[in-house]
Amino acid sequence: MLNRGLLKFIAQPIIGIALLVATNIAFPSASFAQRRTAPARPRTQQRAATTSNQIDTNYTLGGGDLVRVNVFEVPEYSNEYQIPPGGAINLPLIGSVSVLGLTTEQAADEIARRFSRFLKRPLISVNLLSPRPINVFVAGEVTRPGAYTLSLQGGAGNNPGVQYPTVLSALTTAQGVTQSADITQVQLRRRLGRGPEQVVTLDLKDLTRTGRLPQDITLRDGDTILVPTATTFNLADARNTSAASFAADPTRPRTVVVTGEVRRPGSYLVTTSGDAGGGGIGGNAQQSITGLPTLTRAIQLAGGITPQANIRNVIIRRPTRTGSEQQINVNLWQLLTSGDVNQDAIVQDGDTIFIATSTETNSAEAVQLATTTLSPAVVQVGVVGEVKRPGPIDIRPNSTLNQAILAAGGLNDARANSQKVDLIRVNPDGSVTNRQVTLDFKNPINEQTNPILRENDIIVVGRSGIAKTGDSIGAVGGPLGTILNVLGFFGLRFR
Repeated sequence: MLNRGLLKFIAQPIIGIALLVATNIAFPSASFAQRRTAPARPRTQQRAATTSNQIDTNYTLGGGDLVRVNVFEVPEYSNEYQIPPGGAINLPLIGSVSVLGLTTEQAADEIARRFSRFLKRPLISVNLLSPRPINVFVAGEVTRPGAYTLSLQGGAGNNPGVQYPTVLSALTTAQGVTQSADITQVQLRRRLGRGPEQVVTLDLKDLTRTGRLPQDITLRDGDTILVPTATTFNLADARNTSAASFAADPTRPRTVVVTGEVRRPGSYLVTTSGDAGGGGIGGNAQQSITGLPTLTRAIQLAGGITPQANIRNVIIRRPTRTGSEQQINVNLWQLLTSGDVNQDAIVQDGDTIFIATSTETNSAEAVQLATTTLSPAVVQVGVVGEVKRPGPIDIRPNSTLNQAILAAGGLNDARANSQKVDLIRVNPDGSVTNRQVTLDFKNPINEQTNPILRENDIIVVGRSGIAKTGDSIGAVGGPLGTILNVLGFFGLRFR
């Protein structure tokens, strides 16, 4: 039974005020509620005070929280409670009280209202002793979208040093934002107690510049973080974002496809450790290429560009989390000539890199490209027939027909046909072209008389008329016949 004398003692106005002042001094972190004649401010008014530009940082109770409910001067009604998933705690005398979605102050108000049927001017406090784990959902342009449980740092409830996780820690737990992210429009969604959802927009780009955010970005249980897809792509911004602590780990392996004017088109695994490779046209490739997983690294893994590559028109096709595709245009010529490192974009898992074919050949640019890391160190061509050192030879990329003949020791004096040679080329589709090229060692690079060679080209230097006459009648058709017979054996067709 209740102690009526004790209740009368609590009911005295002066003593009640003294108790309220004393408890506020002794327990500054507690939430108090006293049943008053005037009704408490409706919660709807509290919800209406929030705006889309500010986030409510009050802690709301939920399943898993450990709280202490104090009924002052009635210690037998005070106790600690682990809030169950449903959010209702069972208190003596008044029974089940739902505190789900309420702040500690609101919970104290509700409990005081229920106790007012039995106690005159009940004085209630609710203390959070141990917060529940923080469960959040991270969606959009992050490496691994999904639900995550984040730990609190420091103490809990009674320990003022407790630190709640932040938006940045949640993004890091989701393995960082992707290259397709718009970090200026990151949304934090939070339900305000039992009220509607609140949405606040965070500009993480401004955070990287100034180190400040206007909003409190500590998380609460049930928050959702959405990282939207960027509608436009800026190479400089993307490179800066990739260096942020909340970006995807640059050491994480990523698979990309390289197509177009490269020596070995195909799929490649790009890492920073130097162990990278992949299968493409022409077989598997294993190369030791270290550094950031950039566009140029991927091109190097694909064997480098061909002489026909248009490096001013490199396209990266990138899938996004929304199911759409970003198209990023890159001008690697700016990287080579003006040092614009932003053109060397960081690649992302699932990227497709396409290098277009150039419609025009600039001899000066071809020579310059041959000395860059975009081109392979050497290419192999065959020079057969009437040269001093016939056979396969290694030449620099973008070398010409004249340079290849000279690398093979030059023409075999009186036996060589110094007027014309045959250039045999195996095309990417498996067909073979054979054309005659007029020789003139004084000509600069040009497609008619001194073309740039591709890997696996074959130059056939025929015999002069005198050499043909002097050769034995039993000689087999000459070098050209031998080459053509071999090609025919493999089923190659001429056009």
